[in-house]
Parts: sequence; C-alpha cells; structure tokens
Amino acid sequence: MIEADNLLLYAEEALDYGVMGTLILMSIVTLWLFIERMMFYSSVRIEDYSHRDELELDLTDNISVISAIGTNAPYIGLLGTVVGIMITFYTLGDAGAVDAKKIMVGLALALKATAMGLVVAMPAIVTYTISLRRVERILTRFDVAQDKKAS
Repeated sequence: MIEADNLLLYAEEALDYGVMGTLILMSIVTLWLFIERMMFYSSVRIEDYSHRDELELDLTDNISVISAIGTNAPYIGLLGTVVGIMITFYTLGDAGAVDAKKIMVGLALALKATAMGLVVAMPAIVTYTISLRRVERILTRFDVAQDKKAS
C-alpha cells in the first residue's frame, strides 16, 4: 500500500511539474517570439527588399510556432486533466471508500491543467492574430511602394 501511495504521489507531482511546466514554457516562448516579431516589424525596411516573397518570408518567420502553441496548449491541458482524473479515480478505488471531499478536491486539481492550457492558448492566438495583421500591413505598404515605382 505504501508503494502504491508513493507511486500516486509521484504521478501527481509529475502531472503538476510536467504539464504545468510545459505550459509555462509554451507561454514564455510565445511571449519571447511575439516581442521578437514586434521588434523586427518596427525595424523592417521595405526598401531593402526587391521581391515581395523575400519580405513575406522574413515577416512570417516564427509566427507559425506561436500558432502551434495556441492550437496545442488546450490539448496539453486536457491531457493533464485526464491524467489527474485517472489518478483521482484510482486513488478512490484503491481506498475502497467513496469520499465526496476527495473526489471534489481531486477533480478540481485535475481541472487546473485545462484552465492553464486555456490561459496559455488565448494570448497565443491573440499574439498570432496581431502578428498576422502587422505582416499584412507591411506587405500592403510594400505593394503600394512597388506600384509607385512602376508608375
């Protein structure tokens, strides 16, 4: 019984540190890439580009990572929730008694992973959308400048 308790404690800690750590890392990467992109967009000189595709490649660099984080963060949170619920039910089944307090506490702790996944995903999608809009604006300025050159 002591060995099973240690295993469950280890699983709960792995859930907290693994899932939450991954989500925190994803949020840091999102913030870092967003700041990097905004700094690049502020300093980009469309005059340095002769072809629109070259400019677009430089502008869209790394924003797909932000999109992937925004898309996958809820799934990582959901995985943490499912594992947390499994641990809760295993603990209850192993104890042989149904304690409503243990069920509610276990489920609440499991659901924090989903909440954290959403907290990471929502800002990531917003930063991705802002980045795409900046790309569109810069590309439009490039097209207008090219049209003026051609005239």
